[in-house]
Amino acid sequence: MVDPSTGRTLGEAPLASAEEARAAVDAAASVEERWAGVPGHERARLLRSLAERLRRDREGMARLIASEVGKPIVDARVEVDRAVGVYELAAEEIRHLGGESFPADAYERPAGNESRFLFTVRDPIGVVVAIGPFNFPLNLLSHKVAPALAAGNPVVAKPTSAGPFTALRLAEHFADAGLPPGVLNVVVGPGSSVGNALIDHPRTRLVTFTGSTAVGKGIAERAGRHAKRVILEMGGLDPFVVLDDAALDVAVPAAVRGAFGYSGQVCTASKRFLVHDSVAERFARSLADRARALHVGPALEETTEVGPLIDRAAVERVEGLVEDARAHSAKLLAGGARPIGLPEGNFYAPTVLDEVVEEARVVHEEPFGPIAPIVRFSDLDEAVRIANATPYGLQAAVFTRDLARGFRLAKEIRAGGVHLNDPTTLRWDALPFGGVKESGLGREGLRWAMQEMTEVKLISVNYAGT
Repeated sequence: MVDPSTGRTLGEAPLASAEEARAAVDAAASVEERWAGVPGHERARLLRSLAERLRRDREGMARLIASEVGKPIVDARVEVDRAVGVYELAAEEIRHLGGESFPADAYERPAGNESRFLFTVRDPIGVVVAIGPFNFPLNLLSHKVAPALAAGNPVVAKPTSAGPFTALRLAEHFADAGLPPGVLNVVVGPGSSVGNALIDHPRTRLVTFTGSTAVGKGIAERAGRHAKRVILEMGGLDPFVVLDDAALDVAVPAAVRGAFGYSGQVCTASKRFLVHDSVAERFARSLADRARALHVGPALEETTEVGPLIDRAAVERVEGLVEDARAHSAKLLAGGARPIGLPEGNFYAPTVLDEVVEEARVVHEEPFGPIAPIVRFSDLDEAVRIANATPYGLQAAVFTRDLARGFRLAKEIRAGGVHLNDPTTLRWDALPFGGVKESGLGREGLRWAMQEMTEVKLISVNYAGT
């Protein structure tokens, strides 16, 4: 594994074979009934114990995240804090994972409903495969592991090959917290061998994945052959819409966070800035000024605001998108190159492009890099058309003082979440999160994920003559 900030080798992780991946599923399946039978309050106690261990290891986990995937250390600490909260929330949600009752006598058929009682329960679905991304190696993997364990399912986790050490350390914390052997298994390796083996195994029942749309589609197709459930959190081209009456002193700082937080390597990053003609010039200049002022540097430096990209290929992809936009007559206002003075690592300067045309690749391809392309529009209908003119629909942001117009856009933009006067990156760990169209299937968020990870069973009781 290589540190994206320095290019230096961090260490080597054990690479699993397909046979070892299948053995991990066998281990999980062997304890499936036993773990499902553990009382909910005991599962909650264990999850809280894990959360406390993560809390005590906050700095160590944060430094590991920063070193593995190049996340600025201040942001890595926030990721650890959020993961702690995810396990605590999962423990609490166990109390709410129930069914519901139905008035049997409200149904004419079948006969005899006057003496029946009907209710549902939720059973664990079985072995869950959790496939995590590189950009949140702890928190997004935890968004899969925590609800699965809380719902009574054993897990086989396949962390990103770009940063597996965080997941392996998480597994150590689980073992120290008292999680029985076999309930959580971590395997590291490529999707073509390890991932496929996990999906194909007859004992896995659900695959939860965060990553690119192309990979997610492949997982859905493969899982569908075996009638397995999937939760897919995939790509996005999240629009950040600025209307003519927007408060720019609010919109511009939000744009900085949305475009350049973790170097734009976030599925919910603001990737297309749709700005009304009348304010586009002021917005673009202000955003460019702030972009130039951001401190680009190694992830472990306390003052770093924008760290490296995950690898050299990511830098080259961003370079290609910027070159293409400029070839389509976009104006470069900030960045547009690798920063001077940082010879090591995968760095790219925060970049602002104005007057970007819709034909440019950066308007249609997810950059996953620190680029803010500004596309100008003249009226609300045009803004909605551009916002919806992609196969994606993850999140969107609308900045306006006129809530009536804001609500109109919130209704018409096709996305899993729309935020008025807040950046696209907003997410509540306890609430439903996911996309529409090719941005996702199913929903994360602790309660909603636990519902996806359970099967509803109807039970009827005929008490006539008892």
